[in-house]
Amino acid sequence: MTLDWKSGGVLLGLVFFLAFLLVKPIGVSTQFVVADGVIWDMLNPSLVVTGADGTASSAVTYIDKNASKIANPLNYDFIFVLVMILGAAASTLARGGLSREERRVPALWAANHGNDATKRFLVAFASGFIVLFGARLADGCTSGNMMSGMGQTALSGYIFTLGAFAAAIPTAIALFPRDTSPNT
Repeated sequence: MTLDWKSGGVLLGLVFFLAFLLVKPIGVSTQFVVADGVIWDMLNPSLVVTGADGTASSAVTYIDKNASKIANPLNYDFIFVLVMILGAAASTLARGGLSREERRVPALWAANHGNDATKRFLVAFASGFIVLFGARLADGCTSGNMMSGMGQTALSGYIFTLGAFAAAIPTAIALFPRDTSPNT
């Protein structure tokens, strides 16, 4: 079964609504900071210090804000990110893996940049890294600011979304000048 974008959007909205209602707004980029802190703390055990009262802290400002999550990383957020990854893998495996068509480079990419799947993967990875780096540099989260923020009708969510689209649309036009749609 394949969902069209409208059905997928409604289901995504339902998931966000249930998350707001039952737990808390969704945001995942903080887990990259937590993962970084856990690895850093394994290499330097004095990075995160847990006091007698159970509170965790760090002399490193970037880490201190999430010290309690680093000291105890098995929390809702960590499980949420893990389940997202495992759910995507389980969904793909349940339908028999990726089809040959799904493994191919999309026509729009091929028309503009060639059929090299490795190049496409590297560009996608680098792009995701830049977005995540920018989000963390601004002490925010793309999913938290855009999807959760707008769902809570936060002005910052709408401003962030406008800024994201103001950057994304010209970038897409520059990267994909050749249109492959059948209507042109």
